[in-house]
Amino acid sequence: MAMRPGTEQRVLDAAEELFFTRGIAATPIDAVLERAGVSSATLYRGYPSKEALVAAALDRRHQDWVATWDRALERAADDRGRLLAVFDALDDFRSTPTGSRWCAFLGTAAEYVDAPEDLRAVLDRETGTLRRRLTETARPVVGDRAPALAEQLLLLVSGALAMRLRDPAANAATARAVASALLP
Repeated sequence: MAMRPGTEQRVLDAAEELFFTRGIAATPIDAVLERAGVSSATLYRGYPSKEALVAAALDRRHQDWVATWDRALERAADDRGRLLAVFDALDDFRSTPTGSRWCAFLGTAAEYVDAPEDLRAVLDRETGTLRRRLTETARPVVGDRAPALAEQLLLLVSGALAMRLRDPAANAATARAVASALLP
């Protein structure tokens, strides 16, 4: 028997809030149960392990991130603006209720040196989405150089996210400026 949608929403909300602000290893599953107001039997009916719950929370977060990036792309006036919109999306996403102090995907990758298959799949999907979308938005701006530029932008995105650990007030402005300097 699967979880009811409202219950699943509460479980994922609690997992996301706790895992991605306190850390996965530092958050016992009992804390998620308490925050969500569900029993362990209910939780394990939907998610057979803590890692499966983390993967589901990351998957939902990935969908939210892509939607935020899509909105930033829609606001862009031209191809160059669409390419740089990823930096606007970083700041926009941070201001959402699910935005955390830094990147849940980088944090999860750091916590799981040898991630279980379901977590590895979500982490790879998120990185693949970034790489693919950056390449697609770079192509109209730099043509055949798009894959190389996408790798540079991926590094800048990751760096901007990591800087939030050093300075909680950090935004993506510096990364955007560096990215802009890379463009024709």
